[in-house]
This record gives sequence, structure tokens and C-alpha cells, in this order.
Amino acid sequence: MTGMQNRQKAFEEKFARDGELKFKAEARRNKLLATWAGGKMGFTGDALEAYIKDVRKSDLSAAGDDDVFQKVKADLAAKNVSVADAELRKQMDEYLAEAVRQIEAGV
Repeated sequence: MTGMQNRQKAFEEKFARDGELKFKAEARRNKLLATWAGGKMGFTGDALEAYIKDVRKSDLSAAGDDDVFQKVKADLAAKNVSVADAELRKQMDEYLAEAVRQIEAGV
């Protein structure tokens, strides 16, 4: 392989690893967020596990984070739990950072 081909292959491998990390981090973020929101709504045990699955599935409906944000926001409102949009976005950001830390630490 030429130097250019080696660089291209390395770039493609990095792109694939970054995409996999992003997917894993967002899935873990969604679990952390759903656990937090579910706790606010009083979910425990099987109900909490089911809610976590629902939130994770909601992330597949559209690109980006807005689908998860809208689902959790609507669920909280339906249970009369008041959480400001800014707080929900902040939680999403913090849980994403935590998810990346956990993945990098191998947790």
C-alpha cells in the first residue's frame, strides 16, 4: 500500500470507531436519562426497565437528539412533573459526557 492508501484506510477506521463510540455513548446516555426521568415519575423495577427501553427506542425515530428530548419532555408533562427545557437539555448533555467517560473507562 502507498502512504496515501494507508492514510485513507486509517481515516476510514477512525471514522468507523468514532461512529461506534457515538452510537454507544448516545444509547448509554438515553439509559441514564431515562433512569433519571423515570425516577422523577416514580417508576421502579419492571416499569422503569420498560421506560428505559421506550426511551432508547424513541432515539431511532429521527436523527439527532430531539426525538429523545420530546419523548421525555412529553412523558414528564403527562405525569405532571415539571422540568424546564433547559434542565432537560442540561441533563442530556451531562449524561452524554458521563456515558463517554464510562465507555472510555471500560465500565
